[in-house]
Amino acid sequence: MKVVVTGAAGQLGQDVVLELERKNHQVIGTDRDKLDITIEADVLAFMNEVKPDVILHCAAYTNVDAAEGNEELAYLINGLGTKYLAKAAKQAGAKLLYISTDYVFDGTATEPYEVGHPTAPLGAYGRTKLAGEEFVKEQLENFYIVRTAWVFGAYGQNFVKTMLRLGKERGEVGVVHDQMGSPTYTVDLAKFMVELMETEKYGIYHATNSGICSWYDFAVEIFNQAGLHVKVNPLTTEEFPRPAARPKYSVLSKKKIDEQGLTPLRDWKEALAAYLKETNEKN
Repeated sequence: MKVVVTGAAGQLGQDVVLELERKNHQVIGTDRDKLDITIEADVLAFMNEVKPDVILHCAAYTNVDAAEGNEELAYLINGLGTKYLAKAAKQAGAKLLYISTDYVFDGTATEPYEVGHPTAPLGAYGRTKLAGEEFVKEQLENFYIVRTAWVFGAYGQNFVKTMLRLGKERGEVGVVHDQMGSPTYTVDLAKFMVELMETEKYGIYHATNSGICSWYDFAVEIFNQAGLHVKVNPLTTEEFPRPAARPKYSVLSKKKIDEQGLTPLRDWKEALAAYLKETNEKN
């Protein structure tokens, strides 16, 4: 299939491009320089010319804290940019897969969020990503929305890289222990996205690696697997204030993946081991 990937230079986008190439799809990667998704006329003209079979929409404004002071810009990219892509997909007769986030939920749940659970974002990032979801539903009868969380990969800044750097520099770190979730390795998420787009199994999905941990647990496991002796001090959310509120509990139920007979993502600890191996080989 001919597939356009937005945000192709990003942390997730680069692995999506590699997975598409591995499966012999024709890939057209775009980033800000090639296609500004916030300009409707450009988006429509580009897709009309390329005539893709699928658009995998990975581009996003993802700086959660900065979004609090730049909600208009975040909305322009995450909300309106997504609307224009959905409109262009409709015109081109292309499938659209939009990457969304656990931040559409408020984190007050005590068991994993199902795909149909009411949304209630706490901050600007979540609000703007949810706006993107609403535009996709409004523009298209058939679509894929894939909500993910705690993403890490070889090509971008992420929690794993930050922990490894701080651990080596300081030998001691403080990490929040009262926020629960599931990490997601971009290689595994990319595989799921490509498998999904090859089907007609439309709808909203939750896709993270399996298993649950706190950021503290995640940090401890990172140092264990990397063979680093680092003291990890558990902090409460209140002891580590940030401009944007985080959901305390953002575990996403992957039940829909099983129900649809799709391949589940492996355990997060296995994924972390694969990531460390990949980054060691690249360095």
